[in-house]
Amino acid sequence: MILTTTNSIENHNIIDYLGIVTGISFNSTHSYKGKSMSFKDMFSSQKYYDAYAKGLEVVKEEAFQKLQDNAKAIGANAVVGVQIDIETLATTNTLIVSITGTAVKVAV
Repeated sequence: MILTTTNSIENHNIIDYLGIVTGISFNSTHSYKGKSMSFKDMFSSQKYYDAYAKGLEVVKEEAFQKLQDNAKAIGANAVVGVQIDIETLATTNTLIVSITGTAVKVAV
């Protein structure tokens, strides 16, 4: 499946616009090298940033997979105009990633 942030796909003709699709994922657990972070680890900025980055990567990939699954479900073979929104819930460790785009069918 082709995913792009642009509104067109070079060397491909869009033959049908199928609608807006979304992939959303969230995670409220952070771990460091596969182990849950202790309260003490939260004060190690490097461990915290490493865990945050790893957690964000996992959540983002899950959201992209859900976006693709939703696009395939309506017969799309590409998504254009992809936008990514990353949020954190205040006073929690919860990361939310929402990815939205327009599902299209392109000539192959």
